[in-house]
Amino acid sequence: MSVIERIENQLNNNAVVLYMKGTPDFPQCGFSSRAVQLLQACDADFFAVNIFEDPELREALKEYSNWPTYPQLYIKGELIGGCDIIVDLYNKGELQNLVANA
Repeated sequence: MSVIERIENQLNNNAVVLYMKGTPDFPQCGFSSRAVQLLQACDADFFAVNIFEDPELREALKEYSNWPTYPQLYIKGELIGGCDIIVDLYNKGELQNLVANA
């Protein structure tokens, strides 16, 4: 299975996917930590992928998403964005709705 097929498989089989640095229990950057905190505050059931464990995926995802930084949040296969966008959506009350409808 190619790296793109793996990405598509993860996105197709999980309603909410967070590509992050580290894991939800041990985030390895402040932005990833904040994204996890906000998803947990929304009671989101999300699938997390530690990009440090798969360098091939880390590089391919940047091209796949056309988004250069991490974390990257996807809901229903659609790129939502990075930490700043996640914070903004949460503050507006929109992240809660997106997660609830996923």
